[in-house]
Amino acid sequence: MKKQLLLFAFSALALTSCKEDDNMQAYELDILKGDWKTSKTEIVSGKDGKTVLLTTPVTGCSTKDVTYFSIDYSTSYTYYNGTGADCKIAGKSEGKYTYDTETKLLTIKYNNDSDQPYRVEILSSSELKILDLSSDIDYNGDGVNDLVYTSFKR
Repeated sequence: MKKQLLLFAFSALALTSCKEDDNMQAYELDILKGDWKTSKTEIVSGKDGKTVLLTTPVTGCSTKDVTYFSIDYSTSYTYYNGTGADCKIAGKSEGKYTYDTETKLLTIKYNNDSDQPYRVEILSSSELKILDLSSDIDYNGDGVNDLVYTSFKR
């Protein structure tokens, strides 16, 4: 009887844990869904992970660029070019993404492109900041790959 009770307790705990994971996944996907505008990119020293080597704010027609995430795991990136106020859509990439709430791993695969892995550093209703996990930039020439972050705003 004790073994059955113990087995029941562990089963209930396992089911509750899965349900909490599913709830967290749904919650974070709900925050992620929608349009995001790139606000800046930063290159941070790979040696200490803190020293900002370069910050590049988005300017010109690129301020209109939009990355869109849907709760059905589809994504798109619409980008603009032009001069002054004469901005026109230059193209659109569409694809799929995966997101793991435990590891914060966001993988985007646009059609006819390879997987692009990122780690979500910040995800709120108004801010998204991701680390490019495939970047191999050594901006400061110290022999250590530096970290490339992209920040988005709503």
